[in-house]
Amino acid sequence: MDVIELLPRLHLLRFPVGQAYLWHDGAESTLIDAGTIGAGRTIADAITALGRAPGDVRRIVLTHFHEDHAGGAGEFAALSGAEVLAHHLDAPFVRGERPGPPPRFEDWELPIHAEVSRHLPEGEPVHPRSVTPVSDGDVLDFGGGARVVHVPGHTDGSIALFLPDEGVLFTGDAVAASPVDGAVMPGAFNLDRLQLMESFHRLAALDADVACFGHGDPVVGQASAALRKAADSQPATG
Repeated sequence: MDVIELLPRLHLLRFPVGQAYLWHDGAESTLIDAGTIGAGRTIADAITALGRAPGDVRRIVLTHFHEDHAGGAGEFAALSGAEVLAHHLDAPFVRGERPGPPPRFEDWELPIHAEVSRHLPEGEPVHPRSVTPVSDGDVLDFGGGARVVHVPGHTDGSIALFLPDEGVLFTGDAVAASPVDGAVMPGAFNLDRLQLMESFHRLAALDADVACFGHGDPVVGQASAALRKAADSQPATG
């Protein structure tokens, strides 16, 4: 796993599939997404290498239930004592009460998904003992007040997190960046492509300077301009 400082208070944790983010408020930290199955110990070791303790992470906010974002949540919560939060529509899947619905793949996505799946670890996730549900408009106690933005489409309970005081936006998989040229684009492997496009446009309307995606390099500086440019080329109806 690579650990990359994006801002003095923000680190990117990059896994073989997907990525997570660490936000720091003084001695207290927040983890946004938690990697794949087995990532809990890796995340804990990375936090220790940064001169912090896993117990400094007070909360894990999951942007959605997919295994490359929520697979390590239960393990890291057990190691750190952190609270796990997810949108109320995705929370049952995070808790392992039942499997979540699979994406409705477009033809061009099938070979990409097959290749990505080859790099996912096998095994069963450690499900969190409890998941605190959140909803659109909730304000979480980090980053000067992190606003929950419901962005359905990738999953029914996908969320983004917007820190207006900091100009930082965590999009989850509603938005991605191309691995080829870094171009901002709508996320793939969605449950409802039309909803995803509406959510993409909602995020593009926010005033963000930094945008952190579930996949692809973040945009650090003038992120809203990059998001709006991408949105202008993509109709809200798909």
